[in-house]
Amino acid sequence: MKICRFDKDRLGIVQGDEVLDVSKALEAIPEQRWPIAQGDPLIVNLRRVLAAAKKLAPRAKKKPLAKVKLLSPVANPSKIIAAPINYNDHIAESIKDPGIAHGRTNIQKGIGEWGLFLKANSSLIGFGEEIRLRWPERRNDHEVELALVIGKRGNKIPRERALEYVCAYSIGLDMTVRGPELQCFRKSIDTYSVLGPWLVTADEIDNPNSLDLSIAVNGETRQNSNTKYLVYDVQRLIEFGSSMYTLHPGDVIMTGTPAGVSPVRPGDTLHACVQGVGESDIRIAREYA
Repeated sequence: MKICRFDKDRLGIVQGDEVLDVSKALEAIPEQRWPIAQGDPLIVNLRRVLAAAKKLAPRAKKKPLAKVKLLSPVANPSKIIAAPINYNDHIAESIKDPGIAHGRTNIQKGIGEWGLFLKANSSLIGFGEEIRLRWPERRNDHEVELALVIGKRGNKIPRERALEYVCAYSIGLDMTVRGPELQCFRKSIDTYSVLGPWLVTADEIDNPNSLDLSIAVNGETRQNSNTKYLVYDVQRLIEFGSSMYTLHPGDVIMTGTPAGVSPVRPGDTLHACVQGVGESDIRIAREYA
């Protein structure tokens, strides 16, 4: 099933070029009182919500997909985890291109020594919103990635059980300002984490380690690869991340980007695609924030 969050926090099922409004299914989420428990409430209660949504679908009001504003399908992740230099071809281009590397000499050591990094959840938007670039004097790049959504709490998760903790997949854009600062600083700018255009439930993806992914800028393909080239595959990333962090329902893991990262500018249109998940455009605002 494809689940989206649209317009003013409506819940939808995506079928073809239509959205079925099943927002009433959100009533399956129990009311919470402060202090709010860790975990996105929709994802914590996803099974109940999906069961209710399926019952509502036959009589649900339909809207054209092109006419709705797609928001991030996860509203409240406790954290967004990202994987640096997780494709060998991106490692190679980062070594060669000083505009990416900014003098770093340890890129070839790889993700095992770099570790993962966190992006602020305040940076998260959906494909129906606009990316607002900052720092016009600096290089702003696109990075397309397969994104995982964690479905249940886990810590020190073994590789062989890792996929049990994934409830859905999505497209992630890890937008970045190039520079000398740590990734968690220059990749956590408002609107620099894009998730969507919807969630595809995990049962629809047989093997997340064999999916084509691509991005085009104004119609020109810039990145085009497959998740089979991940250095740390999906299971290893979950194992690696949960060795340090407790994962909560709704946490997002962006799995890394392949070669082809390049600058974007105000007014550009990005078209991102991940096999089995879908494809969508997102615009960059015409003015810097």
